[in-house]
Amino acid sequence: MKIRSHRSLAPSLLLLLILPFLLFLPTTTYDPSPNQDFCIAIPNSSIAVNGFPCKPSSSVTSDDFFFPNLSVKLNTSSPFNASATLIDVLSFPALNTLGISVASVVFGRGGLITAHSHPRATEIVFVTGGQVLIGFVATDGKFFSKVVGAGGLFVIPMGLVHFEYNVGQGIATATVAFNSQLPGIVIPAAALFGSTPAVPDAVLREAFGVGEEVVQEIRAKFG
Repeated sequence: MKIRSHRSLAPSLLLLLILPFLLFLPTTTYDPSPNQDFCIAIPNSSIAVNGFPCKPSSSVTSDDFFFPNLSVKLNTSSPFNASATLIDVLSFPALNTLGISVASVVFGRGGLITAHSHPRATEIVFVTGGQVLIGFVATDGKFFSKVVGAGGLFVIPMGLVHFEYNVGQGIATATVAFNSQLPGIVIPAAALFGSTPAVPDAVLREAFGVGEEVVQEIRAKFG
């Protein structure tokens, strides 16, 4: 009978020792991991915390975990011919501490979700109908894009500027998920030209290499 040496057994024993720790390492999410089963938010609370205080467990019901309708109708009066409904912790308090939110998007022909970013979340887009061009720009300036058809997924890394554009011949639809209960949204053009108080004109002139009249023309569009 062949006897295995202690040296040959060492790697197997080491694996057995560390495997339980690897299996139970927490998954990495951007929002803090929850410390309890649930925490139904009180969004209008006067208590300020990094998140929202919890509704008393004794008053929580099954209806707190239910949202009635994620669907969205196309708003044809939208300047970009697209509509989106975001379901985050503000509209669905059960998402508090769970690190997730979702959106439903519908695009008319040529519809566009204009360039924007989510400072607190990675975004994954599931195209459910039509053909959608999805693209983002990395911090080194490289542009990544893909025309995604029904059933396809495209992921946008956290904080990067991106867009979704209907390149098909009819209506397109998508469902979007975020790894944050409150992903936030920044539209660069609106942030720079529509902030309160206003970004100084001189800063915008230098940044874009344009004259005062162009700055005022763009600023007027954002009111």
